[in-house]
Amino acid sequence: MALGTALVTGLGIASCEALSRGVPAARRLVNDVEGCGPDSWTCSDVGTNVSGEFYSHFRQRTVGYTVGYPAGHGPGSALPLIVFLHGFRGTHWHSLPGYSPSSAVSTPGVRPMALVTVDGGNGYWHPHPGDDPMGMVMHELIPMMRRRGLGTPDLGVATMGISMGGYGAIAFAEHYPSAFRAVAAISPAIFVTYEWVHYVNPGAYWSAADFARYDAVTHAAALADTPVRVASGSHDPFHPWVEEFADRLPPSDPVVFPPGTHTGSFFHTQIAPSVRFISQYMSHADKRETHANIRHYVSPKK
Repeated sequence: MALGTALVTGLGIASCEALSRGVPAARRLVNDVEGCGPDSWTCSDVGTNVSGEFYSHFRQRTVGYTVGYPAGHGPGSALPLIVFLHGFRGTHWHSLPGYSPSSAVSTPGVRPMALVTVDGGNGYWHPHPGDDPMGMVMHELIPMMRRRGLGTPDLGVATMGISMGGYGAIAFAEHYPSAFRAVAAISPAIFVTYEWVHYVNPGAYWSAADFARYDAVTHAAALADTPVRVASGSHDPFHPWVEEFADRLPPSDPVVFPPGTHTGSFFHTQIAPSVRFISQYMSHADKRETHANIRHYVSPKK
């Protein structure tokens, strides 16, 4: 496949050569998101997990969800909420490698928060013909959680995800910038041209116009007032695109590029730090003031 002019201009010749090697790997790894499902939640039996389902008018189907409460909390607790978005071919059962939803928010030193996972399909968490997982989360799931005392305006909502879900967390905050106190994206599967995404995962965007509307890199400026943590392994095949995105974030946003690839073992290492990052911004009235006053550990972006 010939490289588009925009990609050559945006990333440079060396980066394009790296992408030529990395894109086939990205296409193989786009499915490699292992979660800790209910049959293996004994790996971390901390807190309480409550699952259910509802009919989504936005997705035009019944979807499942799981709410994880930290140790010492359960249904009826009023808590800030993390909306966690699973990776490609993931489900609400299989979202967090090595963690159940409750154990992810039972991290020592983290303020009590709930975490909800939900079935989003494989449409990259934005609207597709006949399936709108973004609308489902914003207009059905979050209101339902708020009726249970989770993520109310005074307590706050954040979003977090891995791989396709990492992209989704970014896209949600770009298109609903006032809705989320913070964003944590682990190994986000993001791209800089429609040609590349169409080669790696043709179903991710249903047209070039769809990509232009929901491309995470193009719309990064919308995150200027939202704290964002990005973690990507330095050998992840999506990494050049993640670097392109990270360069457009405010310098105060922590960007972490340790050694690692697009695998469950790397994802696992970044879940607890991401939850700690989000915890700093929950239950604060003004995320922009909080963002300005909290000191970050910031690793070099390049």
